[in-house]
Amino acid sequence: MKKVFILIVICFVSINTWAQSDVKKDGILVPTTIYEGDTIPYIKLNTLVCTSERTFKSYKEKVKWDRLKYNVKKVYPYAILASAKLKEYDKLLATIPEKDRKAVTKMLEKQLKAEFSDELKKLTVTQGRLLIKLIDRETSKTTYDIVKDMRGSFSAFMWQSVALMFNSSLKSEYDAMGSDREIESAIKLIESGEF
Repeated sequence: MKKVFILIVICFVSINTWAQSDVKKDGILVPTTIYEGDTIPYIKLNTLVCTSERTFKSYKEKVKWDRLKYNVKKVYPYAILASAKLKEYDKLLATIPEKDRKAVTKMLEKQLKAEFSDELKKLTVTQGRLLIKLIDRETSKTTYDIVKDMRGSFSAFMWQSVALMFNSSLKSEYDAMGSDREIESAIKLIESGEF
């Protein structure tokens, strides 16, 4: 009786493994993660932003919103680029001895001026204010702090004085939930591809 039972178990196991070898392996290869001991597919989906059509109390308010969207769309790429360049320069300056940093910083500044000076001179005062805020959003550092780190306190003070003449401040911080809520809305539209 034991021999028959063992024979049946062996036949069942061999049939089962034979059947599994014929399974098609078509499908989609996706990343997986282990959750509570189980391996499950892990697919990251894009964030979906649901917004309703904006209503405006007046035509003037609509024009103001359209102008803000246009200005944000124009300067937002510069803020992203500034963040990437700042990270790149921080890595570079970390590898350079302290005595050589000033010379390297001046060289990097000349490169930046050659590449972006003409484009940035074409920005309006309003776009410049937006850029200052968006740089803070992207880097988590005010423009004043960036200039102070790269060029020193005196240079930061001088540029802050120039900004104050245009009713701006290099120390402006980005407040996505407060005063800069409209700017954040415009950025979300740009990032989602709606504008």
